[in-house]
Amino acid sequence: MVGVLACGSVSSIKALWETRIRRIQDEEEEQRRRTARGGATGRLSLGVWEDRAVLARLKQKLQTEDGRLVLRIEQEDWKSLPDCLVQLGQVQEWQIHRTGLQKIPHFISSFQNLLVLDLSRNSVSEIPQQIGKLTRLRELLLSYNRVQFVPEELSGCESLERLELAMNRDLNELPDQLRNLKKLQHLDLSMNDFTCVPDCVVGLPALEWLDMGGNQLQHLPEDIHRMEKLHTLWLQRNQLERLPDNISRMAILDTLVLSSNRLRDIPPLMEDMSNLRFVNFRDNPLTLDVTLPCRKTKTEDDEDEDDREMFGREFMQLYIREARKRAYAVLNMHCVNQPIDESSD
Repeated sequence: MVGVLACGSVSSIKALWETRIRRIQDEEEEQRRRTARGGATGRLSLGVWEDRAVLARLKQKLQTEDGRLVLRIEQEDWKSLPDCLVQLGQVQEWQIHRTGLQKIPHFISSFQNLLVLDLSRNSVSEIPQQIGKLTRLRELLLSYNRVQFVPEELSGCESLERLELAMNRDLNELPDQLRNLKKLQHLDLSMNDFTCVPDCVVGLPALEWLDMGGNQLQHLPEDIHRMEKLHTLWLQRNQLERLPDNISRMAILDTLVLSSNRLRDIPPLMEDMSNLRFVNFRDNPLTLDVTLPCRKTKTEDDEDEDDREMFGREFMQLYIREARKRAYAVLNMHCVNQPIDESSD
């Protein structure tokens, strides 16, 4: 009987200790889980507070201009834009200049209210495909960046009226899909590396203003007259040696800048471009040396003599008349010197 009691006592003690050990182990495991949760929560809380601090800083950059909410950042260090910026989706215009910004974030597509995206004078090297989802965007300004490639998805910005890509240096082509930008009126491609006017540019139906100065253009398209609504064309500092005759069919064109090219002549048909008001042939190796006669009387409204000669259509018309006169003189001289055929007598 004593042995039975002893055995039962040992079993009870063993069960008691096993229960205690199990409870201690469970408590330690729970403590570890709490510690792990606490650490993660601490890290999460730190991230949340950082986002809140950045967001608060961004909110200080918000301004209301002409009834439009504008995010304006000037000359600060923002090489990238934080994800928390999506919380400001009501912003309609970005003005971010001289910040060293290196890329347009992919979450740009979240800003469906965006009307103007102005990132001029930064270090942006890529336009993300997501840009095409901004169907309300009217202006995209990326001059003085490092863009080398324009994605075809940009053609999805169906409301785009103004596109500026000046001074990206290595940019030399555009996707043909851009001809689908039916509302694009203003296009600046100056100071890049284009050797010809992209066909998609000639096919833009609403284009009114085009700057391709400071490129490597060697010729203009023969069907340049397809740009029926173009009124301003800047082509200074290129390598153009001639102008296509069809340029005379651009009835709306009133400003044509051709300084510092390699032009030898002016097409005679341009004499009939009655709408052309401002023309610049300065620093071209034109064949004829033509100088406008001085005006007998001057008024305060008269142009400077240099402006008359180098900028006005008056110089262009005089040059064409002089070229025609000399051509007739050469033809007449040729006829006079033609030997008479006496065998016909």
